[in-house]
Amino acid sequence: MTLTNQNIEQLILLCKTGNQLAQLEVYNRYHKAMYNISYRIVKDQFAAEDIMQDALLSAFTKLDSLNDITTFGAWLKRIVINKSIYHFNQNSKYQNVAFEDVAFKVEAEHHNGVSQEDFTHLKAKEVLKTMGLLKDSYRISLTLHLIEGYDYEEICDIMNLSYSNCRTTISRAKASLRDKLKHLVYN
Repeated sequence: MTLTNQNIEQLILLCKTGNQLAQLEVYNRYHKAMYNISYRIVKDQFAAEDIMQDALLSAFTKLDSLNDITTFGAWLKRIVINKSIYHFNQNSKYQNVAFEDVAFKVEAEHHNGVSQEDFTHLKAKEVLKTMGLLKDSYRISLTLHLIEGYDYEEICDIMNLSYSNCRTTISRAKASLRDKLKHLVYN
C-alpha cells in the first residue's frame, strides 16, 4: 500500500518514527487548509505560508505530545491558529492604514461591471473582503466562529476572552458586518 492510500492514523504513526515520506504526505494533505486558516487571520500570503510551515514543523517535532492520533487535524489547526494570532498581535502594532484608503479601494473594486450570473460568486467574495475591513477583534472572532467552526468556549480560550465578552464581540462583529454589507442588498 502506498502512503497516499493510508489513513491519517497510519501516517502519523510513521511520522513518529521519523519517516520523511509520511511527513511529506501529511504536509500534502494539510498544507492548503492550514495556509487558508493562517491567511484569514494574518492577511499576508508570505507570513501565512511561513506560519503554516512553522506549524507543521512544530507538529512533527511534538507528535509524542499528541494523546489521540485521530485528533491530529484539529490539533494542527489549533497550532496554526495560535501561531497566526501570535504573529498578528506582534505585527499589528506597526501597521496603520487609513480607513479612507481601504474604503476607496473596496468602492472602486465594487463598481467594475460584474454580470448578473457572477453575482452569487461575487457575493461570497464581497463578504470575505468586507470581513477584512472589520476591526481586528471582530474579524478574527468571526473567522474562528463562522469560517473555522469554533464554538464560543473554544474562541474564549483562543482569544483569551470571557464567555460573555466573546458572545458580545461576535454579536457586534456580525452587526458590523451586516451594516457594511448593506450595499449588497440594495444593489
